[in-house]
Amino acid sequence: MEPSEDRLKMYQPDYGHPEALPLAESGVHAGFPSPADDFLDGTLDLNGLVVKHPEATFFARVEGDSMQGEGISEGDILVVDKAVEPYDGCLAVAFIDGEFTLKRVRMEPDRILLMAANPKYKPIEVTAESRFMVWGVVRWILKSV
Repeated sequence: MEPSEDRLKMYQPDYGHPEALPLAESGVHAGFPSPADDFLDGTLDLNGLVVKHPEATFFARVEGDSMQGEGISEGDILVVDKAVEPYDGCLAVAFIDGEFTLKRVRMEPDRILLMAANPKYKPIEVTAESRFMVWGVVRWILKSV
């Protein structure tokens, strides 16, 4: 296996300080704002939105460029749920041969491939000799602009 092009820093969510922020229920239009948008209809707790299994959810900060073709950039925050069963095509944090990596999982009848979204990285084939596990499935990607 090639050296990993991804590095992920893991964090646990902090549920001790829930914060409900104002939410404009009318949505955001990509044109001129509606005068009604001045009236906020509710609140939103981001942990409540993105975390479905608190005991099994972690945040990870992306370091690397192997998934840039899917719009995932260095510094993005992943919401990773270890309670979700991996499936073909899922975006996952995998642990292979002593390293964590972020890849799209392709499950074929006779093999598993970890697919990058950057042409400079080859697929990683999971072999019988590989120390491999899907550590968690990515449920959300939080980006900074």
